[in-house]
Amino acid sequence: MILPIVAYGDPVLRKKAKDITSEYPKLDELITNMWETMYNAHGVGLAAPQVGLPIRMFMVDTTPFADDDELTEAEKKQLDGFKKVFINATIEEENGKEWDFNEGCLSIPDIREDVKRKPEITITYLDEGFNEHTETFDGLLARVIQHEYDHIEGVLFTDKLSTLKKRLLKSRLEKISKGKINVDYRMRFPNIKKGR
Repeated sequence: MILPIVAYGDPVLRKKAKDITSEYPKLDELITNMWETMYNAHGVGLAAPQVGLPIRMFMVDTTPFADDDELTEAEKKQLDGFKKVFINATIEEENGKEWDFNEGCLSIPDIREDVKRKPEITITYLDEGFNEHTETFDGLLARVIQHEYDHIEGVLFTDKLSTLKKRLLKSRLEKISKGKINVDYRMRFPNIKKGR
């Protein structure tokens, strides 16, 4: 089932999400629905807060990036077929010299900006079978994971922009929160008055 994606301005996007246990109700169904929702919106990552749930879970499928002609063969190989669910994740380390990359977000449609992030991360997480992993990722893969991880920490990519950039985007962000935007996927807007 395709779930509505929560738009910028909804308080759930600002909450630090809570850990879950394997007893979380209908977890398998939620994971299936989130994959379907993400693919329907042409995303490469989706976090539970983006579907209105303040829990520490996100998913990543970077396969669409593997078609980018600007990437090396090694980068394409790393991204192609990378599909994982991250539960109760904690980034242990971020290393290297920060680099810019243009990011967007399904909760903030039609806004893309360059964001600085470190190129390598070490992350501990549980998979959907609740097996623990500690892995190191780099490059574009690390960036996608960092972006989704930020969601479970209550952080949006727009928070990482300069004060000037934030000011320039303010009216566009307000329009998104009021639903004054055209998107080709289901969304839930926080500032639309009921009964109108």
